[in-house]
Amino acid sequence: MLYRKSILYGISTGLLVLLSLALHAQDLDLLVKGGHVIDPKNKIDARMDVAIANGKIVEVAADIPAKRAKKVIDATGLFVTPGLIDMHVHVYMGNDDAYIANGPTSVAPDGFTFRAGVTTVVDAGSSGWRNFRQFKTQTIDKAQTRVLAFLNIVGTGMVGRLEEQDVNDMNPVMTANMIRQLFPQTIVGIKSAHYWGDFTQVDKAVEAGKLANVPVMVDFGEHDPPNSIEALFMKHLRPGDIFTHTYSYGPDKRETVVDEQGKVKPFVFEAQKRGILFDVGHGGGAFSWRQAVPAMQQGFKPDIISTDLHTQSMNGGMKDLANVLSKFINMGMSVQDAIFRATWSPANVINRKDLGHLSVGSDADIAIFALRKGDFGFMDVRGTKLKGTQKLEAELTIRAGKIMWDLNGLSAPVWDAK
Repeated sequence: MLYRKSILYGISTGLLVLLSLALHAQDLDLLVKGGHVIDPKNKIDARMDVAIANGKIVEVAADIPAKRAKKVIDATGLFVTPGLIDMHVHVYMGNDDAYIANGPTSVAPDGFTFRAGVTTVVDAGSSGWRNFRQFKTQTIDKAQTRVLAFLNIVGTGMVGRLEEQDVNDMNPVMTANMIRQLFPQTIVGIKSAHYWGDFTQVDKAVEAGKLANVPVMVDFGEHDPPNSIEALFMKHLRPGDIFTHTYSYGPDKRETVVDEQGKVKPFVFEAQKRGILFDVGHGGGAFSWRQAVPAMQQGFKPDIISTDLHTQSMNGGMKDLANVLSKFINMGMSVQDAIFRATWSPANVINRKDLGHLSVGSDADIAIFALRKGDFGFMDVRGTKLKGTQKLEAELTIRAGKIMWDLNGLSAPVWDAK
């Protein structure tokens, strides 16, 4: 009897060991296998596998065994990158009779991020300190996209052009307090935009930036006559502050970085050396080939590639971040360089070094892209076209280990009628 019990115990123990080994063998939730990984922070530019468990990246290496994963995604022939960071969007969507702050010009983030490989967005000043809490409650806290924000120096944010001129509502102390005391992880900078006057709004934004120890992003348009961008870069902004809408062309309202003879102004290069950061901020009215093409040809590249996503840009020349990256690739920028400017570069600019890379232990935010070859056309905001032969297309997007977008069913089993 004891002998029989011993045999049964031995069999049971053996089964438990085998079960344990089988379970351990599938220690990964997802394995992205065989793709060309581009991870600028970690200097990876090679065919590698990326392993995911419990929403985190647990291994990046060559030839991770497929049997370890519950689901394998074959990324052969595709680029695997960190989830993109779109550092200039407007997602404070609402139904107020307003422009962007709780208005219909802003968009719901999840509808326009994952399909372009974007996992993090930074709202560029839609809200100010007076209405940020509403923005957080109705958008930031509900979105599956990670939403961060630049806080507008105007207390009511972008309600409308008239409200944005109210100097009495530009309060550096209240703006800084909203960041330092209440939301230091969510608010990553301060925005100055659409001011019709002198440097007053910029200076107040910079004052707030100093108090809160965060960068300032400046949309310096709509001055008649235009204010000096050389003075802006050299006298008013600090190293680490950001000039957005870099390639805009509207010389009667905004001084351009490229002159009428097609030459990049020398002080622009000096400003970049000084540490002023240049953001694309494509938008519906702020990206012109007559600025971007000669700038790229003369070696003036943006530090950050972003969209200025809103309803007036996404259906025009901008489209989405994958399309904007494709524009720079077709102007001669390498895929690796373009990905850097939408991942690790913006992560550093907003001091969120937990983002924009595929380091072990980081959130599994991953984008998988096809680089299509063919005959393509890319439009600017003035309705002119640049012909191109390459186009990035987001095949699959993962946010915190969860598949959020799968264009062609890379992660899905084949349907079986049986």
